[in-house]
Amino acid sequence: MRDATAFGPSCIQPDVPARSLYYDPPLQTSEDCLTLNIWAGPEGVKAPVIVWIHGGSLRVGGSAQAMYDGSEFARRGVVFVSLNYRLGVLGWLAHPSLSAESPDGISGNYGLLDQISALEWVRENISAFGGDPANVTVMGESAGALSVSYLLASPNAAGLFQKAIIQSANSRNFPELDSPAYGLPPAEGRGASVLSALGLDSIDAARGATAQDLADKASFVPQGTIDGKVLPLQIIDSFDHGMFSRVPILAGLNSGEVRSQRLFLPRMPDDYEASIAARYGGLADDFLALYPAEDVGASMLATLRDAIYGWATERIVRKEREAGQPAFMYVFDYCYPNAREAGLCAFHASELPFVFGALDAERLSGNWPYPDGQNDRAISNALLDYWTSFAATGQPTSDHGPAWPAYGSDEAYLEIGQELEVRHDPFPGMFELHEELVRQRRAAGEPWFLNVGLGARPHE
Repeated sequence: MRDATAFGPSCIQPDVPARSLYYDPPLQTSEDCLTLNIWAGPEGVKAPVIVWIHGGSLRVGGSAQAMYDGSEFARRGVVFVSLNYRLGVLGWLAHPSLSAESPDGISGNYGLLDQISALEWVRENISAFGGDPANVTVMGESAGALSVSYLLASPNAAGLFQKAIIQSANSRNFPELDSPAYGLPPAEGRGASVLSALGLDSIDAARGATAQDLADKASFVPQGTIDGKVLPLQIIDSFDHGMFSRVPILAGLNSGEVRSQRLFLPRMPDDYEASIAARYGGLADDFLALYPAEDVGASMLATLRDAIYGWATERIVRKEREAGQPAFMYVFDYCYPNAREAGLCAFHASELPFVFGALDAERLSGNWPYPDGQNDRAISNALLDYWTSFAATGQPTSDHGPAWPAYGSDEAYLEIGQELEVRHDPFPGMFELHEELVRQRRAAGEPWFLNVGLGARPHE
């Protein structure tokens, strides 16, 4: 008998600055953190299952955050599961010595393996809670959406889920285990450098350090490693070569994503058009048509939104559609007075309170511009309907919104604004331009993540 009435500790992580919009520190942390939480209604029999993967740049966050309470999903007949997974250096660092210890000769991706272990547990045990192990939807936002992309591409996760919900994904280039790729050093070499910078000359020395010190002091960008096994190929190559899970998908992004991520923005130039011409050559006119000089600030925000989130989202939707799967796309464009006053309309993660029904200030970070609009509850109820019906049947429906058609040749999508409307071609010309830019980057062996707009390398 085990007392399972309280959340387990979140995974070891560094502090988030108290001024951060996303400041929501965990109550407790531990290395022993691979735990799941389950919300289920009293009458569930073969109910659809949603497995939620939290965001936080693969560095911070946890399933115990109040925003992620699954009660509203359970009230709508879903068995809702959330999980913790290892973060930062403890979850994603590769190293030659760790690879040598592995039967597969690989390292890194430990956080992803945690997620896969959680899905395996769900397959074996969720029926005891009324859930249907043959009807599982993986769902994530930001780093959680990135994780869902990994799961779609990982052969280790094949068959563990039947649908996917992806909120604000990205499809960057990732380090490869033991060779440089697209401007990134080998993941093993990077891991060795990270430990060396901490004065740790071996894995044994690193194991002698405290986990919290490693999390606090390591200068490390956690991300998946292309290791040939857990992640066989660059994610976009997996989709291009048909090596991904063919499942119904619901995916989208927020219109103001980068309003809360301005640290990604490059410096504003004296001559915007000349700077773009120097970086884009023959594509400069196409770029300026989408991101004009009339409002450089707005164009810079839109450029990064599309390069990080828009292109990646639409690409995954298109690939699943081409594979014969129903694929549904949305753009979250809803704003309310508190967000508008803060200059944060439809910012990164701002859809989450609506998706979870977490509209009360006490469910959100103290720095979050909590929803205070007249339509908040109506929008939230509609999104909960769409998300839960998609998990149940593969078709998002709601009595509180329009029929949501699949993304097809007409590029239909749901715009979530003050009203819910079906529209077509969310950002005309965006996908085509960024697809060509990434094609050129890949052909030249260059990175494509953030190598864009005013931050792009000069064109040769």
